[in-house]
Amino acid sequence: MQSNKVKVLSVGGSIIAPEGVDSDFLKGFYRAISEYLAEDLQRKLIMVSGGGMPARLYQKAYREIVENHNSDEQDWIGIAATRLNARLLKAVFSEQCENEVVTDPTVVTEIKGQVLVAAGWKPGFSTDNDAVLLAEKFGADTVINLSNIAKIYTADPKIDPNAKPIDHISWKEFREMVGDEWTPGKNLPFDPVAARRGSEIGLRVVSAAGGDIDNMLNILYDREFVGSVIGP
Repeated sequence: MQSNKVKVLSVGGSIIAPEGVDSDFLKGFYRAISEYLAEDLQRKLIMVSGGGMPARLYQKAYREIVENHNSDEQDWIGIAATRLNARLLKAVFSEQCENEVVTDPTVVTEIKGQVLVAAGWKPGFSTDNDAVLLAEKFGADTVINLSNIAKIYTADPKIDPNAKPIDHISWKEFREMVGDEWTPGKNLPFDPVAARRGSEIGLRVVSAAGGDIDNMLNILYDREFVGSVIGP
């Protein structure tokens, strides 16, 4: 289904549950999105939730407890956290979201209301990849990746004082920066597996600070915004 009315929001767990649940953010997010959708009933939003701090805390505990830990178990722990956050988003947007929470992007066939909420699927990648697959399925040309950083940097600015913010980067350059291997719990601006598929289909990814709701609206309305663009 091709439609420029469909947009995908990858809602990072770092803004849903940075430590505890950020209720103030979610209230503002709900109000802004509800107004955006009410202006045009043909608009549809796919929201894919991340796991946030609960995912990382539980994954860390597993690694500390089990000496011979494995990637799949860590991924399943992270996936459980994404599904809890997704259930909260579905409850918040209950009037606009008629589908059940999507846990397998390959089987959903329609967006019944104006909002579709999705969570983690299976081990091997993050919810970024689910966002890419859903964008491809429903004809969205852009994934808006909302996290706790305003822009992508050339390196981790907490570690490298010479790291510089990026306004635009090609898929080739981005993939050279993050590599091709998925590591559970690793904090990257966009999942390497998702980047590979996004590159193949010519997707545009906008990475921006999710806590800045006015800026998020600027992206939705195709106005000038603060953030980084990956791809075309």
